[in-house]
Amino acid sequence: MAELTLPETLQLAVQHHQAGRLPEAEALYRQILALDPSCIDALHLLGVIALQVGQNVVAVELIGRAAAVATDNPTILANLGEAYRRLHRLDDAIASFRRALDLQPDLPKALSNLGNALATQDRLDEAITCFRRALELEPDFANSHNNLGISLVHRGQLDEALACFQRALALKPDFAEAHNNLGCLFKERGQLDEALEQFRLAVTSNPDYPAANANFLFTLPFHPDYDAHSIFIAHRNWSTRQVDPIAQTRLAHPNDRSPDRRLRIGYVSPDFRDHVVGRNLLPLFRNHLRSEFEIFCYTDLQAPDHISTQFRACADTWRNISGVSDPQVADLIDQDQIDILVDLALHMAGSRLLVFARKPAPVQVTFAGYPGTTGVTAIDYRLTDPYLDPPGLFDSSYAETSFCLADSFWCYAPLGDEPAVRPLPAEANGFITFGNLNSFCKINTPVLRLWAHVLHAVARSRILLMADDREQRQRVLDTLVREGISPDRVEFSTRRPRLRYLDLYHEIDLGLDTFPYNGHTTSLDSYFMGVPVVSLVGATVVGRAGLSQLSNLGLTELAAHTDGEFVRIVSTLAHDMPRLAALRASLRERMQRSPLMDAPRFARAVETAYRTMWRRWCGPSGSAAVPTP
Repeated sequence: MAELTLPETLQLAVQHHQAGRLPEAEALYRQILALDPSCIDALHLLGVIALQVGQNVVAVELIGRAAAVATDNPTILANLGEAYRRLHRLDDAIASFRRALDLQPDLPKALSNLGNALATQDRLDEAITCFRRALELEPDFANSHNNLGISLVHRGQLDEALACFQRALALKPDFAEAHNNLGCLFKERGQLDEALEQFRLAVTSNPDYPAANANFLFTLPFHPDYDAHSIFIAHRNWSTRQVDPIAQTRLAHPNDRSPDRRLRIGYVSPDFRDHVVGRNLLPLFRNHLRSEFEIFCYTDLQAPDHISTQFRACADTWRNISGVSDPQVADLIDQDQIDILVDLALHMAGSRLLVFARKPAPVQVTFAGYPGTTGVTAIDYRLTDPYLDPPGLFDSSYAETSFCLADSFWCYAPLGDEPAVRPLPAEANGFITFGNLNSFCKINTPVLRLWAHVLHAVARSRILLMADDREQRQRVLDTLVREGISPDRVEFSTRRPRLRYLDLYHEIDLGLDTFPYNGHTTSLDSYFMGVPVVSLVGATVVGRAGLSQLSNLGLTELAAHTDGEFVRIVSTLAHDMPRLAALRASLRERMQRSPLMDAPRFARAVETAYRTMWRRWCGPSGSAAVPTP
């Protein structure tokens, strides 16, 4: 057979590429470039392969070289923009997409990807305009329907977003990302059965889809039909599929075993920003003993903010791992010789648990995202507290060894601009207003039925809830009406910026907690604003948050263990206006004097845990695991 010419070789490479035979295509592109390093098509398409397999840094280098020569090629510029976007170089991505669209305005994929970049910068109006224009050009472009739906969710337009995801799936039934996003929408609405089904369909369509697997596991604790054992089994099954196959890639640890030396602590999080996890972690970072601990932050931040700046100032080393693959991140952590690596997300959005599965540090810990399990046996410990995890209660429900901090899982830190506590609203209103400002995914039918009993027990009382969506509100009203509660006793508020959200507590006399997933930071906000919360102690760890916080406040009399006790506690307090007013006036100071706001105490507890774990690893057995102290 005659040897192929370069054009023939390129044609064959493109055929392999279009058929999905990426190794064969890559080999031929490289063969072409060895003979002609200036071949624009080979450079560009080799970069596209890098983009397809997640080698985003390589993709930017290769496609960038092609774009530097082919400055008027809109396809190359659009692909360069996507490579930049995946590396979270958003300004570069937007500039490249705009250059491509200036040359050729009718590129639906470039418009859709430009919309994605703009949405990441929270420029939702501009993003939605891009998605709608892409759909005008190509009405059956499933990706644009999906992307438009995501932005509409962020705008709170859930009904229209639902139609977008459903249209995307009608066009492409195995569209894993659309199934996942539809699941997130259902979770936001509190339709947990529907959410779990969509996450299952996403995983069926793409078993290796990290976000769908994580969302499925993260949703389970919110569902009233899942107990601690069934939640653990689901995590173990996920680990068997996703974690066990890479166990052989676990790294060796030649770290200096001196038990008392300065330790390198690595924190991995997408939430070093104005986010509930970020705000809860700032007290720890501000109070770390830097003489004893060298702090490394590995961050997936897409849009840094003023809180990110504060975290960066608290770190000795700041690593941006956006767009970097899990194996590469694990190698970086190994090169940094981290002693204790801490996951701060569990299965929340942006988690990097498959980095931890490779065991890049000798001691690994999970903490802060929420009290639960990762399911990753390569993570040695989970930090908790004695109220969330009394010895023996949930020991068999975690892949990690539980390590109890002295007091609290949480350390609350106001940002300094919170409004002052105001007098009890019932004194002016003449009736009690109950409230719950948690995410709607925590509000289920058993919760609403219990709250209906409370409303029956306290005449003329009302309830204020956070619900953006018409369907959410109607479901609340339908359930409460069936329980005999008039709709005029129910008020709703929409999501709002933090200070306006805190102002809502001026309208609430007494908080009613959710179950099986209690309020966590939302309850801390409530206490700080002078509003006590009555909590029902649950059968899973996330349902013991109320007990933990009330114990640290010295208010365990507000923690109920049965539905009847919950109604009795609420009713008694609601009918005791002097006590309710006294609690409102004293709660903020009570919080400030409690372990819940003692940042140095909290930091010392975490550091004591780290040092204990490290000394255990340095011992003769070299094992990280220790029993709960």
